Amino acid sequence: MNEFNNSWINFSRMESTEPKTIQPPQKWRKIAYGGMQPGYDDNHTDEGFLKDMVMNANVVKRELTQVILDSVSISQYISIVAIIVSIWTYTLSSSISENSLLLLDSCVLCLGFVVLLLTGSSFTFSLLSKYFFKILFFISGLYVLSPIYYTLTRSISSDSIWALTVSLLVVHLFLHDYSGSTIRPPGGLNNPTLAGNISLNASIVASVLIASRLPSRVHVFALMLFSLQIFLFGPLVTYCIKKFSFRAHLVCSFLLMGLALGLIFPLHRLLFLVFGCLQVFIMLVCPYWLIRIHEYKFEINGPWDEAKLCLDITE
Repeated sequence: MNEFNNSWINFSRMESTEPKTIQPPQKWRKIAYGGMQPGYDDNHTDEGFLKDMVMNANVVKRELTQVILDSVSISQYISIVAIIVSIWTYTLSSSISENSLLLLDSCVLCLGFVVLLLTGSSFTFSLLSKYFFKILFFISGLYVLSPIYYTLTRSISSDSIWALTVSLLVVHLFLHDYSGSTIRPPGGLNNPTLAGNISLNASIVASVLIASRLPSRVHVFALMLFSLQIFLFGPLVTYCIKKFSFRAHLVCSFLLMGLALGLIFPLHRLLFLVFGCLQVFIMLVCPYWLIRIHEYKFEINGPWDEAKLCLDITE
C-alpha cells in the first residue's frame, strides 16, 4: 500500500512539472450586454475600435450670406411689432383720432386682401369672399365687446398696465414662429404649436390692455381691430409674399423697417437709435457670431452610441 502511494505521488509530481499549453483567447468582439469576455479586461479595446468613428456627420454647414438673408424675417416681424406699438403710443397721446384709426383699419384690411389675392396661389376669389364674411362677423363681435374692453382695467393703475403689456410683448416676440412653419395656408394640415398659441394669446391680451386705456369706445374698437388684423393676419400675408417671391419679401421687409424707424423717430431719438442698432445686431452681428461659433462645433458618432429605434408602421 505504501509503495502504491509513493508511486502515485511521484506520478503527480512528474505531471505537474510538465509544461501546460495556454489556449489563445477568443477574438475580441464588441458586446453591449454580454459581460466580460474570457481572456480580456472589461475595458479592453482593440486597434480597430475607432475605425467606425464619424465626426460631424449631422452638422449642417451654413453660409454667412444665407444666414443673413434668413435673419431678415426676424427683423421684419420685430419691425411689425414696433409699428403696432408706435400706433398705440400715438393713439394714447391723442395724436391719431378715431376716424384716422378707422381709415387705417380699412386700408390695412383692403391691402391684406389684395396681397393675398396676388401672391397666394391657393387663394381664389370665392375663398377670399368666404374669409371676408368671416371677418365681417369678427368685426361685428369686436364692436359689441368694445364697451367691455373700455372698462376692463379701470381699477388697475397705468404703471401696472404698461409693465404687463411690455412683458406680454416680450413673451410674444420670444415665442413667435419666425420661420412660418406653423402658418396654416388654405387646405393645409399644419397645426399650431403650444408656443405659437401662447405667443398669439399674449399679443391679444396686450392689445386689450392698451385699448382699455383709451378715452372712448370707438377708439377701443378701432385700435383693437388694427392690432388683431396685424397680429392674426400679418404673419399669413408676409408668409405668402415670401413664398411668392423672395425678392418681394426683402423689399417688403426693408419697407417695414423704414416705416418703423420713421414712426419711432418723432417719439424718442434714443429709442430710434436703439431700434436701429437692434436691427443691425440681428441681421449682421448675430449671423457672424453663428458662423464663427459653428467652427467649434464638434460631434462624434460611432457604433458605441445609443441605438435609435426606427419603426416602420407600413410593414
